[in-house]
Amino acid sequence: MSWGLAPGRCAGIATAMYDTLDEVRADISARLANAAANRHSPMHTPVVATTDADARVMVLRAFDADHWTLRFHTDARSPKVAVIEGDPRMAVLAYDRDAKIQLRLRGTARIERDGAMVDAAWAESTNFARRCYLGEGPGAISDVPTSGLPLEFERDEPDDVQLVPARENFAVLVMQAEEIDWFSLAHHGHRRAVLARHGAARWIAP
Repeated sequence: MSWGLAPGRCAGIATAMYDTLDEVRADISARLANAAANRHSPMHTPVVATTDADARVMVLRAFDADHWTLRFHTDARSPKVAVIEGDPRMAVLAYDRDAKIQLRLRGTARIERDGAMVDAAWAESTNFARRCYLGEGPGAISDVPTSGLPLEFERDEPDDVQLVPARENFAVLVMQAEEIDWFSLAHHGHRRAVLARHGAARWIAP
């Protein structure tokens, strides 16, 4: 598995006009790997859409270029979790304004609450990030503006013991991309290609 980008390639990916579909496939992998590894990447926070016609911005935590899987973190109590477990179809939209590259991914998602991958994702998170899984679940109704966090953790970072209850609310959303639509905007002519995970690829009109 390759969950990240090789050293030295996270600084940015130049705009290019590609002539082969193999080059496009490599460009997709490089951009998504960079997005997962580099929080300054414009594709680090893509739009994730579920089948209830809802969409939200999420942080891309990892990309496996060998298997075309994307990893996001989520609260197990989030309404999107129930939607995905009822209908796993999902789409992701990412755009690099400077490179003028748009990626549209279609596939299926699954929610993982336990196991080595989830434990590793939790271990990699900081206590400040883990605190998001304390308190009220996403979508809980409130009479006043609220972060949903317990008041004592609005500004202060909880310790490991205080975070024990948060772990059961933490989950990993894994998307299995089956098709990626790559779109390059260019003054002298746009380029667009659609690639499938299992190798089929074709150029199409933008």
